[in-house]
Formats: sequence, structure tokens, C-alpha cells
Amino acid sequence: MTDRKKLILALTVIFTLNILLIALAQSAGAATYDRGSSGSVVREMQRRLKEWGYYDGEVDGIFGSATEEAIEEFQLKNGLEVDGRAGPATLTALGLPAGESQETGADSGDLALLARLISAEARGEPYTGQVAVGAVVMNRVEHPSFPNSIAGVIYQPGAFSCLQDGQWDEPVADSAYRAAREALAGADPTGGAIYYFNPQTATSEWIWSRPEILTIGNHRFCA
Repeated sequence: MTDRKKLILALTVIFTLNILLIALAQSAGAATYDRGSSGSVVREMQRRLKEWGYYDGEVDGIFGSATEEAIEEFQLKNGLEVDGRAGPATLTALGLPAGESQETGADSGDLALLARLISAEARGEPYTGQVAVGAVVMNRVEHPSFPNSIAGVIYQPGAFSCLQDGQWDEPVADSAYRAAREALAGADPTGGAIYYFNPQTATSEWIWSRPEILTIGNHRFCA
């Protein structure tokens, strides 16, 4: 083999390896949602599947068995690989972003979800009070009496009034994102509270019976 042929062969091998590495990198960064995923993308996925007749469960932002079954039916009817997972091809078919996942970790989907909850529940409260509301969510995630995920805690029936009174759909305040990051990082101005309420509006005898830890702004935080 001549030196020229060896050079051409070496360049071909290098080019092929570069293409493979790029493909692998793109694949690793691609968004994929499956059982256990949660957040706003999953919620929008459920909303669209429900609107199109594939899904009849709750639009709660939690990817469970019903969402998986709906995805499988959608994939089957749209000529996609039927695996019950919402990867780039399925997301594109759903009309959703198929780039890097924005919902799979505590720095993305959980952040957005927690920030929305903080904004809806504590809009107008002191910044420390906003962090405190986020800390209550995180404390519940770790507590055996509550769901063990941020989405599970937030969407637990009756847990937060903002999901029923319209506040949930209001724009998210910038300060809520900062507060959510602090809470996710472990900040807890409440000292371990798992409940809070507004003494000016609360009528439940049960919530008034909870041991008080401290008050921040309009919220009393309790054990």
C-alpha cells in the first residue's frame, strides 16, 4: 500500500470516528421521557394526548403507566417505534421540542415546577418566605408521609390551593426561580417545616393545631 493510500485510509477512519462521536453526543443529549419523568413537558404531552383521544388520565405532569400506554397507542398509529417512551421522534410527532431534555433533573424540570409553585403560593411574600415555601416542598419529598418526588408532592390532591384558585397559571416571578434553586440546593429557613398557612385566611382547625416553628411574612410554618 502506497503512502498516499495509507493517508487516505487514515483520514477516512478519522472522519468516520468523528461522525460516530457526534452522533453519540447528540443521542446522549436528546430528550427522552419515560416512567418517572415529570414536569411541564410531560404535562403538555398529556394535555395533547388527551385532546387527541389517546389519554384519559389526569394531566398532572407525572409520567405513569397511563401516560406510557397513551404514548404507545400514539406511536402505533403514527408509524413510530412502539416503546412507550417519548424520545426525539415521538416528541417531534407530538409537536414538542426534541432537543436536550429540560425536565429530567433537579436543575431543569424540577426547578421549573418548584418555581411555579413558589410563585403561585408566595407571590408578594418576602424572598426568604419564598425560599421557605420551596423548602416545605423539599421537606415533604423527604418525609415518609408524602410522595417522594417534587411533582408528586405538588400535585398531591388538596395539597396546595394555588392549583385550584387560578394562581398556578399566572406568570412565574423571577424571584421564584432564585428561591427554587436555593431550596433545591438545601436551603431551609423554616428549620424543617412540612406545613404552612396564612393565619389571616385559614379556617381549618386541623392546620391551626400544627406546632408552629416560625412566621415569615404572611405565612406560619409548622411541623
